[in-house]
Amino acid sequence: MNQDLKALLQNQEEQLLRPEIRTSKEALNQLLAADFFEFGSSGRVFRGEEIDEKGIGAVDMQLSDFEIKSLAPDVVLATYRIFNVEQKQSSLRSSIWKFQNNRWQLVFHQGTKTI
Repeated sequence: MNQDLKALLQNQEEQLLRPEIRTSKEALNQLLAADFFEFGSSGRVFRGEEIDEKGIGAVDMQLSDFEIKSLAPDVVLATYRIFNVEQKQSSLRSSIWKFQNNRWQLVFHQGTKTI
């Protein structure tokens, strides 16, 4: 797998953790596909159209163990770990990125809490 693509997608995942991105509907709309949806680690299902002007809220999280796997020429699965500093809780994450609209956009995300 292309290391440049891996670095790009890891950077985009890390952007999604930054407070200034998470609290900006405009910035989120650049990274998230129009039909984005998520199965959150809370068990909640979240859809992109639910994002309001305040975004999705700021949370202090740290990303590690980032890997990608090609699913199709324009579709990539990303897997990684997140540590939520405030909750002192780790989770496993998976994201599906698709190249569309001349950029990589997140179409699906899932978080699963670890023990």
